[in-house]
Amino acid sequence: MRAAHWHFSGFVVSLGRFFALWFVLAGCAFAQTESVTKHGSVERIQIHGKSLEGNLEGDSADRDVSVYLPPSYAMNPHRRYPVLYVLHGFTDTDTTWFGNKHTFVNGTAAADRAFTSGTRDMILVMPNAFTRYFGSMYSSSVTTADWEGFIARDLVAYIDSHYRTIPDRMSRGLAGHSMGGYGTFRLGMKHAEVFSSIYAMSACCLVPSPNLRDSAKASLEDIHTDAEFAAADFFTKVNFASAAAWSPEPENPPRFLDLPWKNGEFQPLVAQKWAANAATVMIDQYVPNLKSLHAVALDVGTKDFLEAGVQAMDKILTDYKIVHTYETYDGDHLNRIEGRFEKKVLPFFATNLSFQPADVAAK
Repeated sequence: MRAAHWHFSGFVVSLGRFFALWFVLAGCAFAQTESVTKHGSVERIQIHGKSLEGNLEGDSADRDVSVYLPPSYAMNPHRRYPVLYVLHGFTDTDTTWFGNKHTFVNGTAAADRAFTSGTRDMILVMPNAFTRYFGSMYSSSVTTADWEGFIARDLVAYIDSHYRTIPDRMSRGLAGHSMGGYGTFRLGMKHAEVFSSIYAMSACCLVPSPNLRDSAKASLEDIHTDAEFAAADFFTKVNFASAAAWSPEPENPPRFLDLPWKNGEFQPLVAQKWAANAATVMIDQYVPNLKSLHAVALDVGTKDFLEAGVQAMDKILTDYKIVHTYETYDGDHLNRIEGRFEKKVLPFFATNLSFQPADVAAK
């Protein structure tokens, strides 16, 4: 009996060890399965923009657009999603965020990681706003075209009619970096009936340029061809893009714009037009719209050359008692943007956008 009992006990011990080992291995396998990144898909489509027709720059009204569909989109054919419209910066395109060529942001990888880690799935849409002068400023002029109308009307209408969106302002967000951050404020304050929540990352053009009179006038007036423009420095390109967006001149071919310098003379009226388009100057006209937004956020790196402008916007929002979130971080204008898009921007919209159709949410 002792021998039989000893063998039975050994069997129980061995069986216990087997199950313990099995649970450990199964737990490891489960953990490995859970840590595998889920992948969304990116479609690059082309949308005709009625608002972009007839622009004097000669840019096509047919614009490429990257549409990121979250991991669950293909598996849930009846599910509808909120949409985050993302605006890229100056000299960038949608492909540098959601294509195969990345400069400082891999938007696809950032979204995949965010949605894998528990951020609620949403559709991301980024239009290609690269123009003859390397950026639209997301503004409206006869030279550059009506980019405000394209984003707020043409693009939103197309996405709502071709994808399983929740076609309601409470389910639409707007975010952007640099020039896209400026576009986020400009469009957000002017089209609060379309977007409910906004997040501006390292936004440019928030305050009038303090150095416009001292800018290198020769570098502007010496540009005569598109090849010379392409070879120019970054800030020369910015000045041309700003002129096309904010000081258009239909009677001044072939560029159809007025620069802040002409024949060696500073043009104060041009400077005033540019200043009028600074977001902190425009904001006084749109305070009710900004207060109607569900959520507002802005951030900037402490080593970013645009920090002072973002701080000025934070102060104005605070003075007007517009509820918002303002955050600084250790970074410059280009680094840490991908990480913040993943860990700050996408969770912000996952918290603030509505994931239910309006008719359901109202019940």
